[in-house]
Order: sequence, then C-alpha cells, then structure tokens
Amino acid sequence: MLNFSKINIFFIYFIFLLISFFSILNFQDKEDPFIDKKVNLGLDLQGGSYLLLEIDTSPLIKERIQSKVIPFKKFLQVNDIFYSNFRIKEDNLTLSIENLNKFEKIFFNRENNSINSYIDNYNAHELTFELISEKEVKIFFSKYGILNINNSALNQSIEIVRRRIDDVGTKEPTILQRGDKRILVELPGLKDPERIKNLLGKTAQLNFRLVSENDEFGVDKMTSEIGEELNISKRIIMSGENLIDAQPRLTNQSNQPTVFFSLDRVGAQKFGRTTTDNVGKRLAIILDGKIISAPSINEPITGGSGVISGNFSFQEATDLALLLRSGALPTPLNIVEERTVGPDLGEDSIKSGVFSLIIGFILVIFFMLFKYKLFGVVANLALVANLLMLVGILTILEVTLTLPGIAGIILTVGMAVDANVLIFERIKEELKTEKSIIHAFDMGYKKAKITVLDANITTLIAAVILFAFGSGPVKGFAITLGIGIITTLYSAYFLARHLTSSIVLNKKEGSIKLQ
Repeated sequence: MLNFSKINIFFIYFIFLLISFFSILNFQDKEDPFIDKKVNLGLDLQGGSYLLLEIDTSPLIKERIQSKVIPFKKFLQVNDIFYSNFRIKEDNLTLSIENLNKFEKIFFNRENNSINSYIDNYNAHELTFELISEKEVKIFFSKYGILNINNSALNQSIEIVRRRIDDVGTKEPTILQRGDKRILVELPGLKDPERIKNLLGKTAQLNFRLVSENDEFGVDKMTSEIGEELNISKRIIMSGENLIDAQPRLTNQSNQPTVFFSLDRVGAQKFGRTTTDNVGKRLAIILDGKIISAPSINEPITGGSGVISGNFSFQEATDLALLLRSGALPTPLNIVEERTVGPDLGEDSIKSGVFSLIIGFILVIFFMLFKYKLFGVVANLALVANLLMLVGILTILEVTLTLPGIAGIILTVGMAVDANVLIFERIKEELKTEKSIIHAFDMGYKKAKITVLDANITTLIAAVILFAFGSGPVKGFAITLGIGIITTLYSAYFLARHLTSSIVLNKKEGSIKLQ
C-alpha cells in the first residue's frame, strides 16, 4: 500500500488542488468575482429575518362550502329527497329533510355514484352531516375534508411564497413547512424585511370588473386609487389565473411606471370580447378587494396583453408585477412570529466559531507533534488539506453555513486526526514484530483500514439520517459532518499515506520511530 505510481500521485494532488482552489474563492472581490461561488452564511451568522407564517383557511372553507350548493341540490333532486329551508352559512349548509332515513342511507353509501358525481368533485369523504333537530340537518366538511383543504392550501402557499422570494433575489432562503398550517421563512442577509412582509402579506387575488353607471342591485361600492366613489359590477370578467406574465414598464410619453401583462388564450378571448362590447366604459382592475386602476376602454384590446397604470412608484410597479407573476395565494397569510437577527450578532457568532476552530486546531497540531514527531507533521499537513478540501466542497455546493455547521467542521478536525492516530498506533504494533520497516508500515495501513472505515462509515450513516429527518440547524450540522468524513478518508488514505510512504522509502535502511 506504500507504492504509488506516477499517475496515481498526479491524480491525488490534482484532485486536492482543484477542490482546494474553490475554498480560496471565498476571499475574492465580491463586486467582480472570478467564479461566482462561495459559502453562504446562514441567518445566525450574517443576520437577516425570521418569519413564521400561518395560513388562514376560513375564507377558503367558506368558498368551498358555497361551491357545493348546486352539486348538493342536484344530488337531492336525483335521489328524490325532499328538502326545504336551504340556507348557506359561513362554513356549513343547513336544510330540513322530509325523508331523513333515505338521505342518511344514500349519503353514507360511499360507493354510490350519485354522491361522487353530484356532492363532491374532489372526494366523497370530504363532507359529513349531523342532525340539529328532528328534521334539520347541517352539512359541513369532515376532519378528512378540512385536512385536505389545509394540506392543499399549505403546499400551494409554500410554492407561491418561494416564487415571490426568489423573484426578489434573496440568496439561499429557507422555506419549510411547520405543522399543518404554518410556514417557516428564513432570509439571511435581508436588508429590507418590510418589503418581504408586504409581499407575503398580500394574497394577490386579481380580477377585472366593469364600472357601472347606475347604483343598482349587483354592484359593490368601492373607492378608486384617486379617491373616486365607483359602482363596480359583481360580475368578474377575468381573474389573475389567466395571466401568463407581468413586467414593470415605463411609459414612452411620461416615464410613468406601469405593469405590462400578457394573457393565456382563454384570458385573451375574454378580455377581447369584453373590451369590444364595452368601448367607452371603464374597467376596474381590483387587487385584494381594492381598486388599483380604473381606466376607460378606448378601443377593443384583442392582442392578449394590456397595461395596468396607476399612481405607482417604480418599486411598487415592480412588486405588483412580481405578485401577479407568482400567482395568488389560496388563503391569507398571517405573520405569527417575527425575529430580526442583526449583523453584529452574526459577526460575534462567526468570531466565536472561528476562535473555537483555531483553538481546537492548534491543540490537535501540538498533540500530534508531541506524540508522533515527524509523522505528526504528516498528520497535521493532512489535517490542513482536509479543511481546505472541506471548505472547497462546501463552496462548490454553495452550502449555507450556520453555527451548527461550524460545529460539524470542528468535529471533523477531531475525527480527521483520529484516523491517523488509529493508523499510527497500528503501525507501532507492527514495528514490534516486523523486521522490515516498509512491511510494518504497509501492514499497519492495511490492518487499520477496516477499523477506520467502520468508524467513519457508521458516522456517515448517522449524518445521512440527520440530514434526511432533521430540520434547518440539524441539516447544516449533518452536511458539514458528512462532507468532512469523506475528505477525512481521502486525506488519510491518499495524501497522508503518500507523504508517509515518501518518508519510509527514503529511510528504509535506517530506523524509524513513531514516538
């Protein structure tokens, strides 16, 4: 095991130098990087914002229960179930049923096709009922139905939150599900938390509705962006679901910020038909229940695109375009917890972590020099190489480094030297019985190999499990520990072994002591 071919030596040091090169990229000029790769610092190291969001599904449940009205009435009619006093409430339907036994028998027959066809387009198990009085029944969502609504809304909200944050350009955000209704958002290095809060706090429900000239039934009284009282038709012509893209633009005439939007095929047809039939009228563009613009329709717009104008700043136009591009949240999001980590605290954490690493590193170096003399130098060189390679791989992967990640690096220092201690102690045992120094070192590396692999592989398995089932800080620790184990094995069985073989082969005629 002490013999290395020239090609092996070349590849050993080529791989080491290549990976170590990436570690140097962390010290390059930030404004003009040679290669734009570096280890990103987590929230606890560079500061930033921590937000815990909670979805509010009560409006969605109300909307879903209202969507069941027509299918449910069809179900009752098809099955000749006579009812009266049908009422729609916030989260349930109530009605009086004459033939209650027949209703109950059909309703709980989950294999009945009429239930699947009429009651629920999603899943027949979503609805349940309870008897309020002798004939009065309340229909509402079951626990299964509520869970389905929560899960669907939460997954969709996470995806939309991720789109909005990515569009802002925040580097390495952490967006995780917490429980059945909450979303954790960590934004390292964020300089404008209020903007993110405003973006995440808007559901961005967009719709287009005509302005009515008359104060009649079927209109909503709303105030325009300039304070004008308008009668807005309840009929929604088109919603934000039909938008393909939205971008901020400056008008050619006055350089006024606007939002240019383009529509899908269905949206373009609806928009074209509406603007053709209503030339001269005004079209209100409503976002989250507020009019953001109410321009007049001067001519038919059939090209599948349009412009939203208003009293926007360019930042407001940019944020509005971002909201429209990312899509509407299915439910409102409430901020239930907010923390801001200052950069000063992050700098203190970095200093503490680096100081701990340096102290541990120095103590290990002195111990190895004291214990193994010349071969302690070899172990220390392998340790330095190990750290360079570890940081290099973290840089290649652009990992976000946190305090637990620094703890994983410090642990790697101890484990790296442990591999060399196991090898050197085994060689010392072989030197007591072997006459050939070369054979003693060769057997030492061979016999220690199983022990070293066993210790490191079991730790690597633990790191993989921590990464798979852990969250934020635990994952950070697992990543640095797992990568550290791989670089430890490489530095011990390739770099340190080659340096050791060079010393042994040069002194094969003399005596070598490991202490």
